[in-house]
Amino acid sequence: MLKYDKKGPTSFALGLTLAFEALEKASCLRLYLSPDLAEGETKSRLIAKAREKGIMVISNNNKVFASLSGKENVMAIAEFEKMEKALNPYEDHCLLVNPMNMGNLGTIMRSCLAFGVTDLALVEPCADPFDPKVIRSSMGAFFSLRLTRYKDFESYRAQFGDRALYPFMLQAKTHLGEVDFPRPSTLVFGNEAKGLDPSFLEVGTPLLIKISHSLDSLNLDNAASIGLYELSKQRG
Repeated sequence: MLKYDKKGPTSFALGLTLAFEALEKASCLRLYLSPDLAEGETKSRLIAKAREKGIMVISNNNKVFASLSGKENVMAIAEFEKMEKALNPYEDHCLLVNPMNMGNLGTIMRSCLAFGVTDLALVEPCADPFDPKVIRSSMGAFFSLRLTRYKDFESYRAQFGDRALYPFMLQAKTHLGEVDFPRPSTLVFGNEAKGLDPSFLEVGTPLLIKISHSLDSLNLDNAASIGLYELSKQRG
C-alpha cells in the first residue's frame, strides 16, 4: 500500500488541479489516474502533459487512491520528488519560526504567492512542508515558491543577515504601517501558540499589528497575510 513517508524522497499532489500544477512545475515521477475519472478533455490533457514530460501514467489502481486520498473523491494523484529550492538573496522573504500547523502553513504559502513573496524560509522544528495536506491547503501555491528549511534562526541569519529583518511581535513598539520596507526585506513570524521568543525584540525592527482590544492576538495565518499585504502595497 502506497502511503506518504515524511522521510521518503517523494510526495503527492492530490486532485486534478494540483496534479496539473505538479506536472507543470515539479519533478514528477508518476501520474495516477482514478478508475472513476471519466473519459474527456481533462483526462486527455493530463495524459498528454505527462507523456510530454516522459512521466509514467498509471491507471485503475484503486489501492493507491484508497491509501492516499482516504474518503476524499480524488481523481488524479501526481507523485513528485521532494526538493528544496534555494532562496533568492535579492527578493523579499517570509520566514516562519517553528510553524506546526499544516493548514496554517499551506494557507501562508497561498498568501505569499498572492502578495508577490515567492521565497519562504522555515525554521525547524516545523510542520512538514511536503506533506500532501500542506500541498492541498496551499491550493497549489507550494509549486510556485522557493522554499528552504533551516535548523535554527541563526542559520538563516548567517546567510541573509545583511538584509532588513522585521519580526512580528505583540511586544513591539513600532506599528506595521509606520515603516518603509527596503529591498530586500524579511518578514518574520513565530509559532502559532508561543509566537517569537523575546530575544527577537533585539532583531531588526520588531513590528506590531494594531488590533482591537477585544482580542489578544491574531492567528498566525491572519498575521502573515496582513504583513505580506502591507509589504506588497509598497512594492506596487
